[in-house]
Amino acid sequence: MEKLKVGITHGDPNGIGYEVILKTFADPTMLELCTPIVYGSPKVASYHRKSLDLQVNYTPISQVADAHDDTLNILHCTADEVKVELGQATAEGGQAALAALERAVKDWREGLIDVLVTAPINKHAIQSDQFHFPGHTEFIEKRVGHDGQQALMILMNERMRVALVTTHVPLREVAAGITEEAVMGKLQTFHQSLRRDFSIEAPRIAVLALNPHAGDNGLLGSEEQDVLRPVIARANEEGLHVYGPFAADGFFGSKAYTYYDGILAMYHDQGLAPFKLLAMEDGVNYTAGLDIVRTSPDHGTAYDIAGRGEANENSLRQAIYTAIDVYRNRQAWDEAHNNPLEKLYVDKRDRAERG
Repeated sequence: MEKLKVGITHGDPNGIGYEVILKTFADPTMLELCTPIVYGSPKVASYHRKSLDLQVNYTPISQVADAHDDTLNILHCTADEVKVELGQATAEGGQAALAALERAVKDWREGLIDVLVTAPINKHAIQSDQFHFPGHTEFIEKRVGHDGQQALMILMNERMRVALVTTHVPLREVAAGITEEAVMGKLQTFHQSLRRDFSIEAPRIAVLALNPHAGDNGLLGSEEQDVLRPVIARANEEGLHVYGPFAADGFFGSKAYTYYDGILAMYHDQGLAPFKLLAMEDGVNYTAGLDIVRTSPDHGTAYDIAGRGEANENSLRQAIYTAIDVYRNRQAWDEAHNNPLEKLYVDKRDRAERG
């Protein structure tokens, strides 16, 4: 089987991005799975490798065509001299993160890489005229989405998959975003992703309530009665397997999440706070709903430990595994559904008609 070209953006050079990348590919078996192409700076990589005393070889390249299959490739796409200030949010660091992201997305659009894995950015430092988004997900949706495609953020590991109706919005704006159209759209995208991307033929999806105690029959809010229950009923009429709405505290406290293939949370912290408690070291952020396969480790720049050698690379490794698996799953799904089996004729009359 041909190895996939995995594009990996270096993220914020002042954080732990290079540390987890270099630690991941210190394991030579990773090079048997894919051809890694890190979008960043060989000089910055060298700085981190030396300061962390990591024994990892890499090959500087200037374009994907020069990549080697049996080594870590670092594609130079930043300013020639990037000043590294470990643990600090700087405009220069933000520019370097954006340059890598822009080049990687461009190369994906041109078919030069198969999947994209993004190391963490600082959402404040990266802001500019070219980047005015609250995060990776919204930027990538804008760059590659088409025909009304909408990105769906899924946080996942082997035990659970949590998707969000609203993502990077202030809490005071969440309720306004919980509409029948929005929830139904996310459910449909989630359902299709679980089938095509994760090979779950008939996924079971749990929907979390917006309000405490699932609204307590309207006493603590009406969104459950007015929006969520009608949408859940409609989704089931359309053939989806959707359950809820469930009060979030009891749902996670009783480990009910173990009975479902996916969980749809209403807002960021409702889904991600319990998820990260249960999956901080192996969690993966996956962007569903788009043509691109994009994953990311489920942690930030971790400025507080940058340069100390304490960062755990497992989340990045899992992000790479997930990107490869999703790509292969999509290939298998598309092959099966683009060439469906011919109708089987069992009636004698039908056979006679066919001759």
